[in-house]
Amino acid sequence: MEKARVVRVEQHGGPEVLQLAQIDVPEMGADEVRIRQKAIGLNFIDIYCRTGLYPHPLPHGLGMEASGIVEAVGAGVTHLHVGDRVAYGQSPIGAYADVRNVPARHVVKIPDAVSFEQAAALMLKGLTVQYLFRQTYRLKGHETILFHAAAGGVGLIACQWARALGVRLIGTTSSPEKAALARQNGAWEVIDYTREDVAARVAELTQGQKVPVVYDGVGKATWDVSLNCLQPRGLMVSFGNASGPVEGVNLGVLAAKGSLYVTRPILHAYMTTAQETQAAASEMFDLVTSGKLNVVIGQRFALQDAGRAHEALKNRHTTGATVLMLE
Repeated sequence: MEKARVVRVEQHGGPEVLQLAQIDVPEMGADEVRIRQKAIGLNFIDIYCRTGLYPHPLPHGLGMEASGIVEAVGAGVTHLHVGDRVAYGQSPIGAYADVRNVPARHVVKIPDAVSFEQAAALMLKGLTVQYLFRQTYRLKGHETILFHAAAGGVGLIACQWARALGVRLIGTTSSPEKAALARQNGAWEVIDYTREDVAARVAELTQGQKVPVVYDGVGKATWDVSLNCLQPRGLMVSFGNASGPVEGVNLGVLAAKGSLYVTRPILHAYMTTAQETQAAASEMFDLVTSGKLNVVIGQRFALQDAGRAHEALKNRHTTGATVLMLE
């Protein structure tokens, strides 16, 4: 039976709970493909799973996105073939591995012009931006929007995608260096939230109009600020919990601030079939191959150094995407 090197969690906790192990690769299902992985993308959701904020039965693996080459195809799979260059961004937990079985409906083909590490860095983050910008609130161009954590992995993709759409993205960051990086990637304006009043600056930049939509992956720390940046009947898109979950939401506050809307979207609800996922991925990859989307990979780690990678991600010592590389 084929063996796989995997990173597993035996108990929830800090980066030190990540253990490198060797396990048997399970029998492949009819609706699955086996992928020899080349690169694995890291995301904040991996930290949530490691700590137990998003609980899974122990022991369990980590990670939901990676890229590689198809080694075997289940009997019921028709859209993928052995040897295909592929990637996925919303698999069952367990992407921190050198080989694994993945449900074929989550797997998309990647163009030859897109590298394995680009695809691994893009899938979850890039498809997140796709559903945020093209489905949750469909940007058409010429809007002014607010996007928190604009120098992060999702943020840098959002800056570039907004520029490609002709959208003015106001980003927030925590340092001049990160502000410069967001601007280089297409942010129209950047606010340093450690030195500036975000809501006041948004009002100033929009001549008092504020914005129709706020994209907030930070969570608890930015909730009130985000609401204060919205126009009447504006949409608050809360898609992440980097600072902790938003709790105790007072619906009366939404009324008082102008009949605001709130949504808490997740990727899985927007891409439920292989066709939907491939269509969204193809739009994303077209931006890469046309030069409108440059995948910024700030950090690369080996599989056995996943704990160090988590430490860097949690402590905000990263810019752009972080990937685990496999030989």
